[in-house]
Amino acid sequence: MPGAEALLYNGDPDDRQREKVLQAAAACPVRAIVLDPDAGVPAPRPAAGGGTSSSVERIVIVGASLAGLRAAHTLRREGFRGSLTLIGDEPYEPYDRVALSKHVLTGWVSAESTALPGNDGLDADWQLGQAATGLDRLNKRVQLGDGHAVDFDRLLIATGVRARQWPRPAEAALEGVFAIRRRDDAAGLRKLLAAHPRHVLVIGAGFIGSEVASDCRELDAPVTVVERGPAPLAGALGAAMGHVAAGLQREHGVDLRCGVSVDALEGDAEDRVCRTRLSDGSMLDVDVAVVALGAERDVGWLQGSGLAAGHWGIACDAGCRAFDVNGVVTDDIFVAGDVARFPHPLYGYQLLALEHWGNAVDQAEIAAHNMINPSAERWAHLALPVFWSTQFGIEIKSIGVPTFADEVALVQGSAHTRRFVAAYGRQGRITAAVAFDHGMWLEFYGRLIEQAAPFPPEFPVVDPPSSRRPVPAEIHEQALPQQATVVLTGHDPSERRAVLVHGR
Repeated sequence: MPGAEALLYNGDPDDRQREKVLQAAAACPVRAIVLDPDAGVPAPRPAAGGGTSSSVERIVIVGASLAGLRAAHTLRREGFRGSLTLIGDEPYEPYDRVALSKHVLTGWVSAESTALPGNDGLDADWQLGQAATGLDRLNKRVQLGDGHAVDFDRLLIATGVRARQWPRPAEAALEGVFAIRRRDDAAGLRKLLAAHPRHVLVIGAGFIGSEVASDCRELDAPVTVVERGPAPLAGALGAAMGHVAAGLQREHGVDLRCGVSVDALEGDAEDRVCRTRLSDGSMLDVDVAVVALGAERDVGWLQGSGLAAGHWGIACDAGCRAFDVNGVVTDDIFVAGDVARFPHPLYGYQLLALEHWGNAVDQAEIAAHNMINPSAERWAHLALPVFWSTQFGIEIKSIGVPTFADEVALVQGSAHTRRFVAAYGRQGRITAAVAFDHGMWLEFYGRLIEQAAPFPPEFPVVDPPSSRRPVPAEIHEQALPQQATVVLTGHDPSERRAVLVHGR
């Protein structure tokens, strides 16, 4: 990854340094610092008692992903010696999806080189190329696409998300139209970008769309980004910071069009994309179109299972136990990663769904620990969300939840130089911080968030801005996309039930 920021710690720390080592590991957005207790590095202390629940002999993980792999390693490390099955609908062992839009498209690494390390030695049954098609909670059984079933004592759902496809199937099927989520997607798009396309269209200016645009400019490919919102990254960082990102894109030659949407993609006689029609009436000739319209949580196979699963994800408690449709936690089904929607005490106990590498790793380890330990020894997933993005030569890093805030203030550096820290606040306390090429300070702001420190923060800093006056963050609330349609039945408390209605 580009950038020169780094922290160096003693490889054999004494007790006094233990807290610093753990803080460094928690602050790393890619979880690149692995604490190995067998190598003398102080791993987090396990709950008192330790050991594996004797009633758990079969564990199934649906989702051969980053979260699924990390959970499998945690299970083995904590002493689980029973049957372990990983189910994945792709034919590949777990790989790094983050690298697809960050490195594969520019040719830094090949799509085939993104495999995550550590698959050997798990003593696991890998069911790859097999989609889970149903869940029988009563008999504790996962149905597979080939008609077989796998029984479990504990189940971890880590199916993640799927890229949201272009809504018109005939247009989505045109040659040259891509969505980036899977290894094969990135490999196909890399091939076209390497062939020097005349013009690339990127639909959507979230993090994936912005990273693809950055890749195109690095390859000297002309690119137009169409974003229906007010600015790039506005959905994740708010429009106030989005306008800074917009300036960054335009400075690097991106034809950025905000407040505009794509009405249609058109193909030529050989069914290759050749043109797009925009909502403002303009037309563009393009030979590659990248659909970056966000993601949909992979929960279709759970319909009728009785879990609180829908387009919002799978609701669970802070210990990663899934809720059923009645809002009651289950003791044998756990959730981790992008598909999970969990409460966080720092954010009003709202149910959050986070599509970040660090969250997938942290939550998977919590879920795995809790699956094989008694209730008195279970842990809560309370880590602060951390994510990063590299685009146009700038490292954008975030800690906390920017979308929870209503104000933002520049607290270090200058937006003009694209090197700064912005703090986010809500109701007088700091809730998040975002850094452009200033990521070394985020650990400090993370501690402020954990302590519910006042907003805007007032303290001496390196590289102070000319003004710390807060401005509206311009976080646009989503129009009820996460609502569930539920019907209540029965009258006696013993018969009262909730029924989740799909398709409404």
